[in-house]
Amino acid sequence: MTTEVDYYELLEVERSADDATLKSAYRKLAMKYHPDKNGGCKDHEAKFKAVSEAYECLKDPQKRAAYDRFGHAAFKNGASGFGGGGHGAQDFGAFSDIFESVFGEFMGGRGGRPNLRGADLRYDMEISLEDAWHGRSSEITVDVSGVCDSCSGSGATPGTQAHACKQCNGHGKVRAQQGFFMVERTCPVCHGAGEVISDPCRDCRGEGRTDKTKTLKINIPPGVDEGTRIRLSGEGEAGARGAPSGDLYIFLHVTRHPLFERQGTSLFATAPISFTTAALGGEITLPGLDGEKHVIKIAPGTQSGREVRQRGAGMPVLQGRGRGDLVVRLEVETPTKLNARQRELLEAFRATETGEECPQTSGFFEKLKKAVAG
Repeated sequence: MTTEVDYYELLEVERSADDATLKSAYRKLAMKYHPDKNGGCKDHEAKFKAVSEAYECLKDPQKRAAYDRFGHAAFKNGASGFGGGGHGAQDFGAFSDIFESVFGEFMGGRGGRPNLRGADLRYDMEISLEDAWHGRSSEITVDVSGVCDSCSGSGATPGTQAHACKQCNGHGKVRAQQGFFMVERTCPVCHGAGEVISDPCRDCRGEGRTDKTKTLKINIPPGVDEGTRIRLSGEGEAGARGAPSGDLYIFLHVTRHPLFERQGTSLFATAPISFTTAALGGEITLPGLDGEKHVIKIAPGTQSGREVRQRGAGMPVLQGRGRGDLVVRLEVETPTKLNARQRELLEAFRATETGEECPQTSGFFEKLKKAVAG
């Protein structure tokens, strides 16, 4: 005895599902189980036929009403061609439109031409951090397939022209009946172009494009970052036989800077300061990417690793207003070369130390004593 699966369960929808929900569910399952996508798997083929049968019934208001009332029995004994009576060709009359809408894009579309548009190209370009800050104009040289000058991209010898392919009548596709389905394939004669060139251009051999070297001007805006992509429309590979050209994408790579490190719109720098400046306070001057000199104030008692933020001294905001910040990390440098007078002064300072000058140091040793005593 054959088990009859509920149509709604097959489509994985509620019984109250509207037409849009039914169609969406069917499209999803049909794409999943279509034999062309599953290597001729018998189980998937059976599943595909089952969901197709379910949708064919439920998309028709009269058939759906009958099914909701009587179930599969509504179509037995030759009532509508479903169930034990099998499917007649008339049952799939409307299904061909659904098949076309589901697989039209996958198979190339009804009477559609293949995409002869030229390929997009990539160009990697290195710039300095200063270039990223200021922006700049630059020229690059790229080798691409350009429109053939002899035939102006037509692919035919000047004075001649292509004619419609007789095999596909200019559609670029040929159709073949396979069971209940009409399958489209690329025309084997014109290879999808829809046209046949009897006398191809000698320079491009009928392609409509030849290898060329182009020099292009690029405008790099201020604020670009690592990986920023600039698109030059129509500057990629030329399309075959006069089809539109692809695009050229410039990927920017910012070289390492000796002083600054960038994070977003912020600039980070590490600056060494003397231990006397750290203790007494003072200031240092850093040259910015903007060409200005930025004075960094240092508070008395500054510890190594402290960060000082200079508002508005960072990178420009790409295609926006304002700038990020400059963050300077201060590293206190211990002197390694002392003359006799400096050593004398430091010895005198050490003789006057009480421990309160460096609370973190004295606090650490107090904790250490307690830990050992405990």
